[in-house]
Amino acid sequence: MSILLVTNDDGVHAPGLQALAEALEDLGDAWIVAPEREQSACGHALTLHRPLRVERLGQRRVAVNGTPSDCVNLGVLGFLPERPVLVASGVNHGSNLGDDVTYSGTVSAAMEGTLLGVPSIAFSLADGGDFAAAARVARQVAMRVLVEGLPRKTLLNVNVPAGPARGIRVTRLGHRVYTEKIVEQTDPRGRTHYWIGAGEAEWEDLEGTDMGALHEGYVSVTPLHLDLTNHRALAQLADWPARLGPPARDPARARPPRG
Repeated sequence: MSILLVTNDDGVHAPGLQALAEALEDLGDAWIVAPEREQSACGHALTLHRPLRVERLGQRRVAVNGTPSDCVNLGVLGFLPERPVLVASGVNHGSNLGDDVTYSGTVSAAMEGTLLGVPSIAFSLADGGDFAAAARVARQVAMRVLVEGLPRKTLLNVNVPAGPARGIRVTRLGHRVYTEKIVEQTDPRGRTHYWIGAGEAEWEDLEGTDMGALHEGYVSVTPLHLDLTNHRALAQLADWPARLGPPARDPARARPPRG
């Protein structure tokens, strides 16, 4: 059977990871290669300053002392018996919507798989939801991707609502607006420290967005493209080279050598 790589950012013992692996088991040999501890909001970090260590926890189940992107690299580039045909990341405990995908280790694992040429999907579940239900949705989406594939440099970011889903919508990313994001506190020794991420999140126009779909009880399926180039801005900035002129010379380098 073909190999499916299953990973996450909540850690190898997370219930969402187990639910996802079990749901995909009959689609191929599901290998779990996941961080040994929680890596939430680690983004697309790779471990380059130290070696990675792998602990075998069971048949086709290993823990890595690294990030979700590390796990995908190991799995795709040779640790598994053969190259996987799919990377499935999740099911994350908590949604990954809008601008938050840039921080998400769950989504970054799917990004890494896409960069390495493997069709990849990130799955997340709104707080209070049922992992088994989310895993059933994941299986449906994974089956479709295995049959039809995905466009080049494109991954899917899937978010499942907490309650029974009314259906599935293909969406765009929403835009999240944070208020009162920094909280300043003082520890018992009088030293100041800060918490990031406080305050209620607000969303801009919900129509057609992932957050809008989730708010109305639908599963959101958002295709994400890894080409971050603003192609409209290319035309807008086309005359910059002529307007800016040649790069300024370093005065120190312009001095003649002392003889």
